Amino acid sequence: MSILLEVERLEVAFARTSAVRGASLTVARGETHCLVGESGCGKSVTALSVMNLLARGARRSAERLAFEGQDLLGLSESGMARLRGNAMAMIFQEPMTSLNPAYTVGSQMTEVMRRHKKASQRAATDRAADLLARVGITAPGLRLGQFPHQLSGGLRQRVMIAMALMCEPRLLIADEPTTALDVTVQAQILRLLAGLQRDLGLGMLLITHDLGIVARVAHRVSVMYAGEVVESAPTAELFANPRHPYTQGLLRCVPVPGRIRRDEPLGSIPGTVPRIAPGFAGCAFRDRCSFADPTCSGAIPRRAAGTGHEFLCRLTA
Repeated sequence: MSILLEVERLEVAFARTSAVRGASLTVARGETHCLVGESGCGKSVTALSVMNLLARGARRSAERLAFEGQDLLGLSESGMARLRGNAMAMIFQEPMTSLNPAYTVGSQMTEVMRRHKKASQRAATDRAADLLARVGITAPGLRLGQFPHQLSGGLRQRVMIAMALMCEPRLLIADEPTTALDVTVQAQILRLLAGLQRDLGLGMLLITHDLGIVARVAHRVSVMYAGEVVESAPTAELFANPRHPYTQGLLRCVPVPGRIRRDEPLGSIPGTVPRIAPGFAGCAFRDRCSFADPTCSGAIPRRAAGTGHEFLCRLTA
């Protein structure tokens, strides 16, 4: 598979806080790569860094940040604007606030295609109606004339997905696209994304904290903690052979039907994700790790545990 997105040693800082610290990952064409971790670990900041949508005052650097071989760090704002919503698209985390309440669904969807593809209003409207039908919205012509407040959360999320696909992007970044939705709608959205990704050959970076979602849709997983990718592996390998203590802790927290008794407590990881200041050294997980010793405050090696499986820890087994 050809590589769409390359991220090597990404660093993002806000004032005295390091939000992303040396994160690396790749997304191949036709692949779903899940970025997983607790809230506050840097997942969304990583996605916004790729799209160059960080808040003012953020500092971003990387050894390499490229889309289809094109350097994104050296790209002008106008050059990045030509990619965003066109070859690269993003579904944002909150469907309730991601759409402009002052404009109809149709005007927001057609604007994307008219700007990037120079399409006529009729062609853009036909494309928007077709995509709304494709994502499972009935009476798409009626919906195009409605405002976001007239739609449920599930419908708004489907509109966001359809809007992201208007210009046939090659890379889709989905930032926790099911967080605000009920369980039934979550399952529908996940099936929809998986089907669209398979049919259109998209590369997809899916950001989530839900390991159940990861198990269902991911080809590859990167586990993030305190701004670092601490483990990365093919999905089946990660679930069968987790090597980093944080990954092991996350998997212990997942209830397994038939193996967890009603009166047994669920697994947990004590403590919280630390706030990392610039210049921090050692393993950020050491204060929560039962295997920690004084060597964990020094340089931490990146180890290989098989083909395509890496983890950041001094432990070898």
